[in-house]
Amino acid sequence: MNLILMAVISLGAIALISAAILYIASKKFAVYEDPRIAKVSEVLPQANCGGCGYPGCSGFADACVKADSLDGKFCPVGGQPVMIEVASILELNAEAAEPMIAVVRCNGTCEHRPRLNMYDGAKSCAIAASLYGGETGCSYGCLGCGDCVEVCPFDAIHMNSETGLPEVDEDKCTACNACVKACPKMLIELRAKGKKSRRVYVSCMNKDKGALTRKSCDVGCIGCSKCVKVCPFEAITVTNNLAYIDYDKCKSCRKCVEVCPQHTIIEVNFPPRKLKEEVLEMASIAEA
Repeated sequence: MNLILMAVISLGAIALISAAILYIASKKFAVYEDPRIAKVSEVLPQANCGGCGYPGCSGFADACVKADSLDGKFCPVGGQPVMIEVASILELNAEAAEPMIAVVRCNGTCEHRPRLNMYDGAKSCAIAASLYGGETGCSYGCLGCGDCVEVCPFDAIHMNSETGLPEVDEDKCTACNACVKACPKMLIELRAKGKKSRRVYVSCMNKDKGALTRKSCDVGCIGCSKCVKVCPFEAITVTNNLAYIDYDKCKSCRKCVEVCPQHTIIEVNFPPRKLKEEVLEMASIAEA
């Protein structure tokens, strides 16, 4: 009986000592977490897509709470309404951020970019890119395996069976950047969505010289610089035989679209152009 009693007392003493040690350790090594982190996390969409540049919504919430301002911080999924809620919780200002959207900078459809061979390996752009330049003469163009489609958490990008190119659904795209990271050819770019969803961009990434580009693709950029010369806003530059339009400077005048001999510059969601004859006729009527 005494042995049992001694064992119970001993175990009780050990339990009390262990509890005391754990209590002291918990107090000494306690990590304080700002309660605002949980509040900010609650208003975030919990997509955990990484488009904000942080490891998930909790990481973004933590960064927002620790920052002195929200400059440079934006949730692409929740958009401006969510950032306004975050700013309200943290008593900071949420500057309006221009909505972004993913664009595919390749217009080399089956019609414009003839196939020279057939890839018969694993259906993966990453694997195909590591093996060779692709099925066409353009080693910069889309491989068409759909890695971008697989990684999109919002079902916002799909492969067009007729053109062999990915297409972005404007209504679903949140500019989370997942497709940008997945493309081994770096053909997908996040650009400003533009007023009324209108935008102009160069749909090509071919850096070969003009003659080589013409051979591989009918609509590839040849670096002729005609677009640079007509742009009144200095929004276009040509580097390594490839034109690029700075969306921060571009005013969507579309003069570059008219002069591009390769039809490489794409205009999205603009109303149909009026024929020059109709414009001249209207001008003559106005003068009369």
